[in-house]
Amino acid sequence: MNWTEISIHTTAESVEAVSSILYEIGANGVVIEDPEVLHREWDTPFGEIYQLSPDDFPTEGVFVKAYLPVGSGELGETLETIKEQLSQLASYGLDLGKGTIAVNDVHEDEWAHAWKKYYKPVAVSDRITIKPVWEEYTPKNEQEIVIEMDPGMAFGTGTHPTTVLCLRALEKYLTPGDNVYDVGTGTAILSVAAVKLGASDVVAMDLDEVAVRSAQANTELNQVHERIQVIQNNLLDGMEGPVKLVVANILAEIIVRFTDDVHRVLVPGGTFIASGIISAKEADVKAALERSKLEVVETVSIDDWVAIVAKKR
Repeated sequence: MNWTEISIHTTAESVEAVSSILYEIGANGVVIEDPEVLHREWDTPFGEIYQLSPDDFPTEGVFVKAYLPVGSGELGETLETIKEQLSQLASYGLDLGKGTIAVNDVHEDEWAHAWKKYYKPVAVSDRITIKPVWEEYTPKNEQEIVIEMDPGMAFGTGTHPTTVLCLRALEKYLTPGDNVYDVGTGTAILSVAAVKLGASDVVAMDLDEVAVRSAQANTELNQVHERIQVIQNNLLDGMEGPVKLVVANILAEIIVRFTDDVHRVLVPGGTFIASGIISAKEADVKAALERSKLEVVETVSIDDWVAIVAKKR
Protein backbone atom coordinates (compact mmCIF):
# COMPACT_ATOMS: atom_id res chain seq x y z
CA MET A 1 0.00 0.00 0.00
CA ASN A 2 1.12 3.57 -0.70
CA TRP A 3 0.56 6.44 1.69
CA THR A 4 0.37 10.20 1.52
CA GLU A 5 2.56 11.88 4.10
CA ILE A 6 1.33 15.27 5.27
CA SER A 7 4.06 17.13 7.16
CA ILE A 8 3.49 20.42 8.98
CA HIS A 9 6.48 22.50 10.09
CA THR A 10 5.48 24.20 13.32
CA THR A 11 6.69 25.01 16.85
CA ALA A 12 6.90 22.91 20.00
CA GLU A 13 4.09 24.88 21.64
CA SER A 14 1.76 24.19 18.72
CA VAL A 15 2.35 20.43 18.46
CA GLU A 16 -0.81 19.39 20.29
CA ALA A 17 -3.07 21.77 18.39
CA VAL A 18 -1.60 20.78 15.01
CA SER A 19 -1.86 17.11 15.93
CA SER A 20 -5.55 17.60 16.71
CA ILE A 21 -6.12 18.99 13.22
CA LEU A 22 -4.48 15.95 11.66
CA TYR A 23 -6.58 13.60 13.76
CA GLU A 24 -9.70 15.45 12.65
CA ILE A 25 -8.88 14.90 8.96
CA GLY A 26 -8.66 11.15 9.50
CA ALA A 27 -5.15 10.34 10.71
CA ASN A 28 -4.96 7.38 13.11
CA GLY A 29 -1.77 8.74 14.63
CA VAL A 30 0.94 11.33 14.17
CA VAL A 31 4.74 11.35 14.07
CA ILE A 32 6.47 14.18 15.92
CA GLU A 33 10.05 14.98 14.89
CA ASP A 34 11.42 17.33 17.53
CA PRO A 35 15.19 18.04 17.60
CA GLU A 36 14.92 18.31 21.39
CA VAL A 37 15.29 14.52 21.60
CA LEU A 38 18.84 14.81 20.23
CA HIS A 39 19.91 16.43 23.50
CA ARG A 40 17.74 14.40 25.89
CA GLU A 41 19.33 12.15 28.50
CA TRP A 42 17.93 8.68 27.79
CA ASP A 43 17.70 6.52 30.91
CA THR A 44 17.80 3.29 28.90
CA PRO A 45 21.28 1.72 29.12
CA PHE A 46 19.98 -1.36 27.33
CA GLY A 47 17.06 0.25 25.54
CA GLU A 48 16.22 0.44 21.89
CA ILE A 49 17.22 3.95 20.84
CA TYR A 50 20.62 4.29 19.22
CA GLN A 51 22.53 6.95 17.31
CA LEU A 52 19.79 9.42 16.53
CA SER A 53 20.89 11.48 13.55
CA PRO A 54 20.38 15.26 13.32
CA ASP A 55 19.71 14.70 9.61
CA ASP A 56 16.35 13.14 10.55
CA PHE A 57 15.13 16.26 12.37
CA PRO A 58 14.47 19.90 11.44
CA THR A 59 17.18 22.38 12.38
CA GLU A 60 14.48 24.55 13.94
CA GLY A 61 10.89 23.97 14.93
CA VAL A 62 9.09 20.63 14.85
CA PHE A 63 7.66 18.44 12.11
CA VAL A 64 4.25 16.93 12.82
CA LYS A 65 3.42 14.22 10.29
CA ALA A 66 0.35 12.17 9.46
CA TYR A 67 -0.17 9.39 6.93
CA LEU A 68 -3.28 8.76 4.88
CA PRO A 69 -3.83 5.86 2.46
CA VAL A 70 -3.52 7.01 -1.13
CA GLY A 71 -7.00 7.34 -2.58
CA SER A 72 -8.71 7.62 0.83
CA GLY A 73 -10.25 10.97 -0.10
CA GLU A 74 -9.87 14.16 -2.08
CA LEU A 75 -6.37 15.29 -1.15
CA GLY A 76 -6.89 18.85 -2.39
CA GLU A 77 -9.91 19.35 -0.15
CA THR A 78 -8.08 17.82 2.80
CA LEU A 79 -5.17 20.21 2.40
CA GLU A 80 -7.51 23.20 2.16
CA THR A 81 -9.17 22.10 5.39
CA ILE A 82 -5.80 21.88 7.11
CA LYS A 83 -4.76 25.33 5.85
CA GLU A 84 -8.00 26.85 7.05
CA GLN A 85 -7.70 25.36 10.52
CA LEU A 86 -4.04 26.39 10.81
CA SER A 87 -5.09 29.92 9.93
CA GLN A 88 -7.65 29.83 12.71
CA LEU A 89 -5.00 28.74 15.21
CA ALA A 90 -2.81 31.64 14.14
CA SER A 91 -5.72 34.05 14.57
CA TYR A 92 -6.03 32.85 18.18
CA GLY A 93 -2.45 33.97 18.78
CA LEU A 94 -0.81 30.55 18.68
CA ASP A 95 2.72 30.67 17.26
CA LEU A 96 2.80 28.20 14.36
CA GLY A 97 6.36 29.03 13.35
CA LYS A 98 6.73 28.44 9.61
CA GLY A 99 3.35 26.78 9.43
CA THR A 100 4.20 25.22 6.07
CA ILE A 101 2.66 22.03 4.71
CA ALA A 102 4.55 19.45 2.65
CA VAL A 103 3.08 16.43 0.91
CA ASN A 104 5.02 13.30 -0.08
CA ASP A 105 4.25 9.80 -1.29
CA VAL A 106 5.57 6.98 0.91
CA HIS A 107 5.81 3.31 -0.04
CA GLU A 108 5.06 0.81 2.69
CA ASP A 109 8.22 -1.19 2.00
CA GLU A 110 10.27 1.90 2.89
CA TRP A 111 8.73 1.84 6.37
CA ALA A 112 9.52 -1.83 6.75
CA HIS A 113 13.26 -1.07 6.74
CA ALA A 114 13.57 2.55 7.92
CA TRP A 115 13.59 1.59 11.64
CA LYS A 116 16.73 -0.52 11.20
CA LYS A 117 19.06 2.48 11.17
CA TYR A 118 18.54 2.95 14.92
CA TYR A 119 19.78 -0.53 15.87
CA LYS A 120 23.50 -1.15 16.29
CA PRO A 121 25.65 -3.90 17.86
CA VAL A 122 25.26 -3.86 21.64
CA ALA A 123 27.51 -5.52 24.23
CA VAL A 124 25.15 -6.93 26.85
CA SER A 125 27.89 -8.50 28.97
CA ASP A 126 31.65 -8.92 29.02
CA ARG A 127 31.39 -11.81 26.54
CA ILE A 128 28.11 -11.43 24.66
CA THR A 129 27.35 -8.93 21.90
CA ILE A 130 24.10 -8.76 19.95
CA LYS A 131 24.54 -7.76 16.33
CA PRO A 132 21.69 -6.93 13.94
CA VAL A 133 22.22 -8.96 10.81
CA TRP A 134 22.43 -5.88 8.61
CA GLU A 135 25.36 -4.37 10.59
CA GLU A 136 29.07 -5.09 10.10
CA TYR A 137 30.92 -5.99 13.30
CA THR A 138 34.37 -7.35 14.19
CA PRO A 139 34.62 -9.28 17.49
CA LYS A 140 36.95 -7.67 20.04
CA ASN A 141 38.61 -11.00 20.87
CA GLU A 142 38.31 -14.74 20.33
CA GLN A 143 36.27 -15.21 23.51
CA GLU A 144 33.51 -12.80 22.47
CA ILE A 145 30.19 -14.44 21.59
CA VAL A 146 28.38 -12.62 18.79
CA ILE A 147 24.68 -13.32 18.35
CA GLU A 148 23.21 -12.22 15.04
CA MET A 149 19.59 -11.14 15.09
CA ASP A 150 17.07 -10.42 12.39
CA PRO A 151 14.21 -9.53 14.72
CA GLY A 152 11.61 -8.22 12.32
CA MET A 153 9.29 -5.61 13.78
CA ALA A 154 7.39 -7.90 16.15
CA PHE A 155 9.93 -9.19 18.64
CA GLY A 156 12.64 -6.58 19.20
CA THR A 157 16.42 -6.78 19.03
CA GLY A 158 17.15 -8.59 22.27
CA THR A 159 18.46 -5.54 24.14
CA HIS A 160 15.52 -5.10 26.50
CA PRO A 161 16.59 -5.30 30.18
CA THR A 162 14.74 -8.59 30.74
CA THR A 163 16.66 -10.25 27.91
CA VAL A 164 19.96 -8.76 29.06
CA LEU A 165 19.38 -10.14 32.56
CA CYS A 166 18.70 -13.61 31.13
CA LEU A 167 21.79 -13.52 28.93
CA ARG A 168 24.00 -12.57 31.87
CA ALA A 169 22.47 -15.30 34.02
CA LEU A 170 23.01 -17.88 31.27
CA GLU A 171 26.63 -16.81 31.02
CA LYS A 172 27.03 -17.29 34.78
CA TYR A 173 25.04 -20.45 35.45
CA LEU A 174 25.11 -22.54 32.25
CA THR A 175 27.74 -25.28 32.27
CA PRO A 176 29.00 -26.59 28.92
CA GLY A 177 27.14 -29.79 28.12
CA ASP A 178 23.89 -28.72 29.80
CA ASN A 179 20.61 -29.40 28.04
CA VAL A 180 18.14 -26.53 28.14
CA TYR A 181 14.45 -25.68 27.82
CA ASP A 182 13.77 -22.11 26.60
CA VAL A 183 10.14 -21.30 27.46
CA GLY A 184 8.51 -18.47 25.49
CA THR A 185 11.49 -18.26 23.19
CA GLY A 186 10.39 -15.33 20.99
CA THR A 187 13.33 -14.76 18.63
CA ALA A 188 15.27 -17.67 20.20
CA ILE A 189 18.02 -15.30 21.30
CA LEU A 190 18.39 -17.13 24.62
CA SER A 191 18.52 -20.50 22.87
CA VAL A 192 21.21 -19.26 20.50
CA ALA A 193 23.19 -17.83 23.42
CA ALA A 194 22.86 -21.10 25.34
CA VAL A 195 24.33 -23.11 22.47
CA LYS A 196 27.13 -20.62 21.92
CA LEU A 197 27.88 -20.84 25.66
CA GLY A 198 28.22 -24.60 25.32
CA ALA A 199 24.76 -26.16 25.81
CA SER A 200 24.54 -29.62 24.26
CA ASP A 201 21.01 -29.12 22.98
CA VAL A 202 18.06 -26.78 23.47
CA VAL A 203 14.32 -27.08 23.03
CA ALA A 204 12.93 -23.61 22.25
CA MET A 205 9.18 -23.35 22.63
CA ASP A 206 6.59 -20.67 22.05
CA LEU A 207 2.81 -20.69 21.74
CA ASP A 208 2.86 -18.04 19.00
CA GLU A 209 3.39 -19.61 15.57
CA VAL A 210 4.90 -16.35 14.27
CA ALA A 211 7.48 -16.50 17.06
CA VAL A 212 8.22 -20.11 16.17
CA ARG A 213 9.03 -19.10 12.59
CA SER A 214 11.14 -16.16 13.77
CA ALA A 215 12.99 -18.40 16.21
CA GLN A 216 13.73 -21.00 13.58
CA ALA A 217 15.06 -18.35 11.20
CA ASN A 218 17.39 -16.92 13.84
CA THR A 219 18.78 -20.32 14.82
CA GLU A 220 19.64 -20.91 11.17
CA LEU A 221 21.11 -17.42 10.84
CA ASN A 222 23.49 -18.19 13.72
CA GLN A 223 24.24 -21.67 12.34
CA VAL A 224 23.16 -23.41 15.56
CA HIS A 225 19.88 -24.89 14.29
CA GLU A 226 21.21 -28.45 14.47
CA ARG A 227 21.37 -28.17 18.27
CA ILE A 228 18.11 -26.27 18.77
CA GLN A 229 14.66 -27.78 18.30
CA VAL A 230 12.01 -25.08 17.88
CA ILE A 231 8.46 -26.19 18.68
CA GLN A 232 5.04 -24.64 19.17
CA ASN A 233 4.08 -25.44 22.75
CA ASN A 234 2.22 -23.97 25.73
CA LEU A 235 4.79 -23.44 28.47
CA LEU A 236 6.05 -26.86 29.64
CA ASP A 237 2.90 -28.80 28.81
CA GLY A 238 3.86 -32.32 27.77
CA MET A 239 7.59 -31.76 28.28
CA GLU A 240 9.18 -34.57 30.25
CA GLY A 241 12.81 -33.55 30.76
CA PRO A 242 14.99 -34.07 32.58
CA VAL A 243 17.05 -30.99 31.79
CA LYS A 244 19.83 -29.13 33.56
CA LEU A 245 18.47 -25.64 32.93
CA VAL A 246 15.16 -23.94 32.19
CA VAL A 247 15.03 -20.29 31.13
CA ALA A 248 11.86 -18.22 30.73
CA ASN A 249 11.73 -14.56 29.79
CA ILE A 250 7.99 -14.00 30.11
CA LEU A 251 5.56 -12.21 32.40
CA ALA A 252 5.50 -12.83 36.14
CA GLU A 253 1.82 -13.70 35.94
CA ILE A 254 2.74 -16.57 33.60
CA ILE A 255 5.82 -17.74 35.50
CA VAL A 256 3.85 -18.40 38.70
CA ARG A 257 1.57 -20.77 36.78
CA PHE A 258 4.19 -23.35 35.84
CA THR A 259 6.80 -23.42 38.61
CA ASP A 260 5.60 -26.93 39.54
CA ASP A 261 6.34 -28.01 35.96
CA VAL A 262 9.78 -26.42 36.16
CA HIS A 263 10.49 -28.50 39.27
CA ARG A 264 9.20 -31.61 37.50
CA VAL A 265 11.47 -31.31 34.44
CA LEU A 266 14.66 -30.18 36.22
CA VAL A 267 17.30 -32.60 37.42
CA PRO A 268 18.17 -32.31 41.14
CA GLY A 269 20.33 -29.22 41.46
CA GLY A 270 19.10 -27.93 38.10
CA THR A 271 18.77 -24.20 37.44
CA PHE A 272 15.74 -22.07 36.62
CA ILE A 273 16.32 -18.56 35.23
CA ALA A 274 13.15 -16.47 35.25
CA SER A 275 12.91 -12.95 33.86
CA GLY A 276 10.32 -10.55 32.49
CA ILE A 277 9.37 -9.74 36.09
CA ILE A 278 8.54 -6.20 37.14
CA SER A 279 9.78 -5.38 40.64
CA ALA A 280 6.24 -5.14 42.00
CA LYS A 281 5.73 -8.84 41.17
CA GLU A 282 9.06 -10.09 42.54
CA ALA A 283 7.60 -11.31 45.83
CA ASP A 284 4.81 -13.21 44.04
CA VAL A 285 7.29 -15.09 41.87
CA LYS A 286 9.56 -15.92 44.80
CA ALA A 287 6.58 -17.25 46.76
CA ALA A 288 5.60 -19.49 43.84
CA LEU A 289 9.15 -20.78 43.53
CA GLU A 290 9.28 -21.58 47.23
CA ARG A 291 5.97 -23.48 47.05
CA SER A 292 7.42 -25.53 44.20
CA LYS A 293 10.56 -26.33 46.20
CA LEU A 294 12.79 -24.17 44.01
CA GLU A 295 15.35 -22.30 46.10
CA VAL A 296 16.16 -18.73 45.09
CA VAL A 297 19.93 -18.32 44.83
CA GLU A 298 20.22 -14.90 43.18
CA THR A 299 18.10 -11.89 42.25
CA VAL A 300 19.39 -9.27 39.81
CA SER A 301 17.74 -6.20 38.35
CA ILE A 302 17.97 -3.42 35.80
CA ASP A 303 15.72 -0.45 36.47
CA ASP A 304 12.30 -1.91 37.41
CA TRP A 305 12.96 -5.33 35.85
CA VAL A 306 14.01 -8.35 37.86
CA ALA A 307 15.48 -11.75 37.03
CA ILE A 308 15.47 -14.57 39.56
CA VAL A 309 17.75 -17.60 39.55
CA ALA A 310 16.55 -20.65 41.46
CA LYS A 311 17.80 -24.21 42.02
CA LYS A 312 15.86 -27.45 42.41
CA ARG A 313 16.42 -28.72 45.93
